Amino acid sequence: MPPDIQSIESVSPTQFLNNPRTNQDKLHLALFISGLAVGGVERTMLSLAHELALRGHRVDLLVTKGQGFFRDSVSPLVRLIDLEPWWMRLPFMGPSKRTRSLTSAPAVARYLRGNRPDVLLAASHYVNLAAIWGRRLAGTGTPLVIRQCTHLSTAILNTKFLTGRRPFLGWMVRRFFPQADAIVAVSNGVADDLAVVAALPRQAIRTIYNPVVTPDLPARALAPLDHPWFAPGAPPVILGVGRLAAQKDFSTLIRAFARVHACRPVRLMILGEGKNRRELEELADSLGVRQDLSLPGFEENPFAYMARSAVFALSSLYEGLPGVLVQAMACGCPVVSTDCPSGPMEILQNGTHGLLVPVGDDEVMAKAIQTQLDAPRHQERLRERAAEFSADRAVDEHLEVLFDVYRSSLLNLRKG
Repeated sequence: MPPDIQSIESVSPTQFLNNPRTNQDKLHLALFISGLAVGGVERTMLSLAHELALRGHRVDLLVTKGQGFFRDSVSPLVRLIDLEPWWMRLPFMGPSKRTRSLTSAPAVARYLRGNRPDVLLAASHYVNLAAIWGRRLAGTGTPLVIRQCTHLSTAILNTKFLTGRRPFLGWMVRRFFPQADAIVAVSNGVADDLAVVAALPRQAIRTIYNPVVTPDLPARALAPLDHPWFAPGAPPVILGVGRLAAQKDFSTLIRAFARVHACRPVRLMILGEGKNRRELEELADSLGVRQDLSLPGFEENPFAYMARSAVFALSSLYEGLPGVLVQAMACGCPVVSTDCPSGPMEILQNGTHGLLVPVGDDEVMAKAIQTQLDAPRHQERLRERAAEFSADRAVDEHLEVLFDVYRSSLLNLRKG
């Protein structure tokens, strides 16, 4: 612990109880995520951690695996805490993110006992469970806020399991999520769904949109982009961004692109990496559009591409709150999105700011892309809507919840 920061342990109970902090005071916050691999939850929580630290709060970032693509993206203002035990680093060990998260409760407990943060904020369902269990093991009574980041009932359905569902996840959510001091969802759709799955009153779940539009986004959108596909006079580019995984359903986007490609010169670029790369390349080969499809992998600055693309397309089967859709709008790019659970309908306000299409319907998606290619661009209107998902607003709303649970813990301690 830095010598200039006084821990709760060094403050007398009388001082501690008689000095409840205001929203202008500073907290010691612990943010808990599964790791630093490429993913929307990881990117969002890294941004939130940085913004909280910029406001002067002491922020620890807890991860179940300290290595990953985003390791160098951790803010220098944030202390990174690697909870991964030594035995999980052995060469023959290959635990999944789910396993690492669920088995991290003892490490969370050790951290809470040793560091005594004012509030613990966890993100994503398995991490949320580990945070709940870890706090109970610690016996510290640390105030706990959990964030649900995806449409849980859809995530529970998983054909990799023999039952076609993730065993026990729904039961564990119902059994343990109510033990958190506050529950946050990243969209109203996620909150509505979680209330049903967890058997909670809807009013017990607060919606706080992700800190998607960060202050540096406009400058990054204007960064130089040396790519022949965006040269003057080149065919328009349809852009997709995300992991090359089943959830993103880029196969539907490629089929829709093939339909548009048959009618006019156009290209498709998908920024992201994942295990479905070979499958997507083979699909493009079979449709005869491989020469006009680019899969360049993960891109650190997708905003430069969004600002120069003709249409941004989201083809996901399900989401929580798709930040890339908001970011494309912030870059002034017209959008087409599946009306998947959940997020796109909220972001686009029932189609006011972009076109919504059924999940998995490449024919309708192709027509929507054609419509956007031919329509005038309303960049300022898109940017104004995207500004409602700003990092400043997200940080303000998160701090409201964090201070609320902190003060409630003081009140409960006083009553005890």
